[in-house]
Amino acid sequence: MGSLSQADAAQLKAQLQDAVICCSERGLYHASKWAAELLNSFPESDDDDTRTDVDSPMSDAPPHTPSAVPKDPIELRLEARETHKYLLAKSFFDCREYDRCAAVFLPSALPKGSVISSSPPSAKSKGKGKAKQGTPTKTRTRIAESVQGLSQKSLFLALYAKYLAGERRVNEDSEVILGPRDGGVLNKELQGISAVLKEWFVNLPSCGRQPQGWLEYLYGIVLAKGKNENLAKDYFIQSVTYYTFNWAAWQELASLLGTAEELDEIVPRLPRNLMVFIFHITASQELYRADEQVHESLTNILTIFPTSAFLQLQRGMLYYHSKDFDTAEKVFSDILLAEPHRLDHLDTYSNILYVMGNRVKLAFIAQLASNTDKFRPETCCVIGNYYSLKSDHEKAVMYFRRALVLNRSFLSAWTLMGHEFVEMKNTHAAIDSYRRAVDVNRKDYRAWYGLGHTYELLEMHSYALFYHQRATALRPFDPKMWMAVGQCFGKVGKITNGIRAYKRALVAGSYYDAGAVSSFGSGDMSALGGGILDPDVLYPIALLYERLHDMQECAAYMELVLAQEEGPGKDESNPDAGGGVGVTATTSKARLWLARWEYMRGVYQRAMELANELCQDGIEVEDAKALVRDIRARMERGKHDELETP
Repeated sequence: MGSLSQADAAQLKAQLQDAVICCSERGLYHASKWAAELLNSFPESDDDDTRTDVDSPMSDAPPHTPSAVPKDPIELRLEARETHKYLLAKSFFDCREYDRCAAVFLPSALPKGSVISSSPPSAKSKGKGKAKQGTPTKTRTRIAESVQGLSQKSLFLALYAKYLAGERRVNEDSEVILGPRDGGVLNKELQGISAVLKEWFVNLPSCGRQPQGWLEYLYGIVLAKGKNENLAKDYFIQSVTYYTFNWAAWQELASLLGTAEELDEIVPRLPRNLMVFIFHITASQELYRADEQVHESLTNILTIFPTSAFLQLQRGMLYYHSKDFDTAEKVFSDILLAEPHRLDHLDTYSNILYVMGNRVKLAFIAQLASNTDKFRPETCCVIGNYYSLKSDHEKAVMYFRRALVLNRSFLSAWTLMGHEFVEMKNTHAAIDSYRRAVDVNRKDYRAWYGLGHTYELLEMHSYALFYHQRATALRPFDPKMWMAVGQCFGKVGKITNGIRAYKRALVAGSYYDAGAVSSFGSGDMSALGGGILDPDVLYPIALLYERLHDMQECAAYMELVLAQEEGPGKDESNPDAGGGVGVTATTSKARLWLARWEYMRGVYQRAMELANELCQDGIEVEDAKALVRDIRARMERGKHDELETP
């Protein structure tokens, strides 16, 4: 993908500028900020290339697409008539007086109805209830009449304000984080908003007005809150089709995708333009798909927006999910140098520094974030990670709670607080935290894995197995997930399944050399492809074979564990092959098992060699010395028996 032509660049700039204005007019400030940042990430001079590359996403756009969405004459007339009221409502909205904003255009009482479907009055109602059956219908008719006379912009602003007012009341009624009412309070405004939008969409074909995509976006949010996700996807797709540059709609659509297969299914239904490319990259990153195609697409988009911090952030997130922490840290560091006051996703940067154990830099960004804005969830999470790295888990929990007070849907805080509760041995609070994290985002494999690990601590291995399997479904190429599954299978007595899971861990990449193989046989070193396998995976496989009383397979895998100490070795045909993992606690356990195995088989010389090596390693020394004494006694007894034999 090359640079855009002058015409395409001018068109794209006009569309992004229109998106900044339209999103801001409707109170979608984060979407407006996103469009403004992308608009300002164009290179300063884009006159170098007057042609559009064949692979450019702009080449898929209609040839005569106007710079902004064409306005419906009816909508223009209604907006002009409502100018004064709109300005009043928008001023209330900006002051966060959401109920006053909604009251400018809507009656005080909205009709009540189901978020998913409007049900008729119950046939069981009797007596006094019969006299009131007509009241909801009259109210709905009055609301419908008043709504049909509003422009879509004013209606969206009023209903969105109503929605935000309900969300604020949910936070107020939920009280303490992880308290008795936390998570059980619903937004009571959703029913009324759903009923109004449903009436509006029913009457849309008859009124001759063109949909703009904003009300479709709001209805998608209401449906998603009501767990009607399939219909919500349809409305989000309609929203981005009618108005492509509303990034908030793309984000909501991405949040409803559970697997990469679902993403591939909806892509053909989306409009073909630049936003689809950006959406596909972001959704792939959130679904932990970090293949070469995604990196190549991101590189191509960056040729158009070379200074976009958002797109560079996607690159860093891809490396982060691939556990390439050094490269990810470099990307995040460059973003922070370019924009030192940018707090978006700074919590992820702190996670990277936490894993790397870089306390100095973590303390620096904690101080930087605190000086920028103390009352941002990202700042609280960064400070919480700093205290966690210092093993001050009580203070870490305190800051994660602060982040959730500011935003109860902040995923990182729920997951990180669950980790801290595990460290504090408060398993019940950890389970509650992880469950809330899954409720916020069911694609968070860390929360699923945390749930499984916590249930393992409670020795509820069947539950742990279920949650670990959910984590492996999200991260099929993460060896840590498969090791957890294998361990749980072993605990519940499904030994064969456990062996398969551990072998999947080896296949998934539980090795130190990137050249390791996809499969191998029983103790066949030629199947390793010259790579170094993880002894911590091989050793449990051997123990599971021992439980199956397959001692030959067990011994073969124990030999494999020992083979990883030296690695494939260096030779002329493979000069890059380095050493192995060296002596570890796991390899010493395997050496002790093999020494005892050879001792039981009567191969005393081999057993003596292994036991002496253990004594030199300084691991399992007492057991090794005891074994040496037994071997010597057996060997001396054997010599004595030979001498007495006539």
